[in-house]
Parts: sequence; C-alpha cells; structure tokens
Amino acid sequence: MSADPAALVRLGEVCGVHGIKGWVKVRSFTEPRSNLIAYRDWLLETGGQRRSVHVEDAALAGRNVIAKLEGVDAPELARELVGSIVLVRRAEMPRCAPGEFYWADLEGLEVRSLAGIVLGKVARLIATGANDVIVLAGREGRMIPFIADRIVRQVDLEAGVIVVDWDASFWE
Repeated sequence: MSADPAALVRLGEVCGVHGIKGWVKVRSFTEPRSNLIAYRDWLLETGGQRRSVHVEDAALAGRNVIAKLEGVDAPELARELVGSIVLVRRAEMPRCAPGEFYWADLEGLEVRSLAGIVLGKVARLIATGANDVIVLAGREGRMIPFIADRIVRQVDLEAGVIVVDWDASFWE
C-alpha cells in the first residue's frame, strides 16, 4: 500500500524548459501546487529509469513550478528531462492530520457500500472544483464523490478499505 514509508509518490511531471540556464518547468500534482517546492531531493523517472536529483532552487511560475536542478545548467540538458515523472519518498512527506489523506494512500483501496458490497478499487482521484471524486479501476464512468461523513463514511488504511454510502444502482 502507498502508506509504506519506502514507497515513492508521484508529485509532478517535467513539462518543459524555462529560460537559458537549464531550469525545468514542472506540472505539480500537489495541492496547493507550491507544495512541490518544499521537496529538495527528487527522483526523476524516465522510461523506467530513475535518477536522483537535488533541487537547488524552485518557484511558482504561472500554473507550474520552475526548478533549477543540480548539474542541469543548459536548456539542452533540461530538455532531456521533459516527460520525466517527479517522485519523492513517502517518508519525506508530512504526516496527515486526522481525517486527512494523501491521494496516493487511497489509490488501490477497495471501495465497499454500507451493505458490504464491493464496488471496486480506487484507480485515482480527481479534483472537480466542487469536491474530489473517486474513480474506480476498470469501471468506465464509475465515480463516487469524495464527501467526508456524507458519502465517504470510513477510510481504513490498515484494512485497505473505503466505506461509502453509495448504491451501485446509481450508475444504471
């Protein structure tokens, strides 16, 4: 499960080059986006290969984060990193307050109704603006609003289960 401190968590993706000094532009998956700036040691994954990098400097730039990586001093070197996934070790992330969860910790959990019916597994979560939404794996269009206490009644990371007040007939 992703709550394993040795696990790696995807926090962004290198999506471009910024300037002439080798800075990279990163699409942050954190909320807020600026949280990515707090991490100074990243693993970049490209084509199944991982590379450790140290972030010398970083800042918000529009809808993205820009970062100066140690040893990347030219736009040509930065361009080679475009498409890389930014990973950090789960152990480096702050503990959540009670009732809060990292999305990465919820992915893969089994979703059950109050009646105990298995509805599926969490493939991913998405932010819609109104509320977050659980997307079930292998179930095209099967989504459940992540509204704590009203729809999401319990999240048990140890048991790997999310209990929801939801009926499968809602999708029919």
